[in-house]
Amino acid sequence: MCIANQKGGVGKTTTAVNLSVALARHGLKVLVIDLDPQGNASTGLGVDHHAGVPSIYDVLINGQSIVEVAVTSAASPNLRCTPATIDLAGAEIELVSVVARESRLRKAVAAYDSPVDYVLIDCPPSLGLLTVNALVAAAEVLIPIQCEYYALEGLGQLLSSIELVTAHLNEALRVTTVLLTMYDARTRLADQVAGEIREHFGDTVLRAVVPRSVRVSEAPGFGQSVVTYDPTSRGARSYLAAAAELAERGAHGFGPTSTDTGDQAPAGVGVDHSAATDSAATDSAATDSAATDSAATDSGAASRH
Repeated sequence: MCIANQKGGVGKTTTAVNLSVALARHGLKVLVIDLDPQGNASTGLGVDHHAGVPSIYDVLINGQSIVEVAVTSAASPNLRCTPATIDLAGAEIELVSVVARESRLRKAVAAYDSPVDYVLIDCPPSLGLLTVNALVAAAEVLIPIQCEYYALEGLGQLLSSIELVTAHLNEALRVTTVLLTMYDARTRLADQVAGEIREHFGDTVLRAVVPRSVRVSEAPGFGQSVVTYDPTSRGARSYLAAAAELAERGAHGFGPTSTDTGDQAPAGVGVDHSAATDSAATDSAATDSAATDSAATDSGAASRH
C-alpha cells in the first residue's frame, strides 16, 4: 500500500509512521519503504538515514535487495524500515535512462522474501518517478486528506495519475483507503470538507479521523511515533483506531474493486461530517490542548522508549 498525495503537509509521513507502528505493536509484520528524500519516515521510526547509509536509493539505482537495506525499528521487532537518504533526491534524474524505470521498486518488493503482512510506502509530495514507482509497486493507495479546502485542490490530478498508472502499468492498483487528517472540530469548514470527502469517496473513507494534536507534532522530535511517545493522546488513539480499521478491512478482503472517482476532486462544501470520532470531537477544546498535553506529560514520559 502506498501512501500518496502530491500536496505537502497533509500527513503522509505521519500516517505511514503511526499506522506502521500501530500494526506492528499488534503482532503484524510491517515493512515501511521511505521513498521521500527528506527521510522523515526514517526519523519517525528511529532509523539512521545519514549520507552513506544503505538506503532505498541503493535498491532503485544499484540493484541491492530490500533485505540488505531494511533496518529493524526500535518501535517494534515486527517493524522494519528501508530508509531514505539525501542521495534519493537525485534518483529521479538517474532513473530517466534506466530500462523499465517505473518498475524498479516493484521488482525489489517482489523479491523481498521475509515474512510480511503489510508493506507501506511513504511517497514524496510530487507525482514524479519516485511516486510512479510506488504506484506501480503497490496494489492499494491510501490518500491522507487534510480537512481544509486547499487540500482538495490537486486531488483530481492525483486521481488522474492513479488512473493512468492503472491503465498502463499496474491494472491491480486501486484507491482503497482515504484518511481524514488534521481535523479541527472548532471549525465548520472542517465538517464541511470532511462531509464532502465522505460523500465523494463513500466507504473508502475510514471512520477514524485524526485530529490536530500537539503530541503528534512533538513525537518526531524524539525519533518516535505518537503511538509510542504518548499512547493516551488523542492523536495516538486516532491512529490506533485507523490501524484497527485497516487490519479489519484486510482480514475481510474489504476494498472497492473499482474507484469511480473520475478525474476531478470533490468540489464545494456542504455535507455535515457524520462520523467524527470521540477523539476528534475533543478538539473543540483544543484551545486548552497545550495545558491538557502538559498534564499528560508524566504518562507520556512513562511510555517513551
